[in-house]
Amino acid sequence: MLKRISDEQVMELIEAAVFVSDKPLTSDHLKNTVFDEFNISTKRLKSCIEQLQMHYETRAIRLVKVGSGYRFQACSSLSPWLNKLWQEKRPKYSRAFLETLSLIAYRQPITRGEIEHIRGVAVNSQIIKSLVERNWVKVVGHKEVPGKPALYATTKQFLDYFSISSIDELPPLPENQAQKIEQMLNQPQEVD
Repeated sequence: MLKRISDEQVMELIEAAVFVSDKPLTSDHLKNTVFDEFNISTKRLKSCIEQLQMHYETRAIRLVKVGSGYRFQACSSLSPWLNKLWQEKRPKYSRAFLETLSLIAYRQPITRGEIEHIRGVAVNSQIIKSLVERNWVKVVGHKEVPGKPALYATTKQFLDYFSISSIDELPPLPENQAQKIEQMLNQPQEVD
């Protein structure tokens, strides 16, 4: 028989679980682990999560939903001071790295050849390797054309790193750039 639990206790358990977890937690994972012995519906669990999010809205720490679940993170306005806690500098990404990542994020799934066609230059294999090693992109299939090139798409870790819950939260491309990319992808590629 499932036990009863108050909303306050549910929120306390959610708060503690997200705090001690080393990775973001989904509501389904919470329900199947922390709340497996309690009589709690998915709707009620989500309502309690929303209440916790509202509670933290005005605090230095926020309960946010990212690609792979919920996690606590510091309010972004505090980052200039909090960044001083880490001695290492943020990695600097080359223009080629950022262009490749952007094309994968906005046009996924996309092949390396399509990226090269849009950029007009070859993609250094180290860039793709680095993106895969960071677990920001992965192969999601192969295009049904000769050679069956790999199709790349972003991962939940990409969403987590950039603190977004879905690819739809990316800022929109300027209209002229989106049209130019679409036009280039629809043009037949020349073979040397």
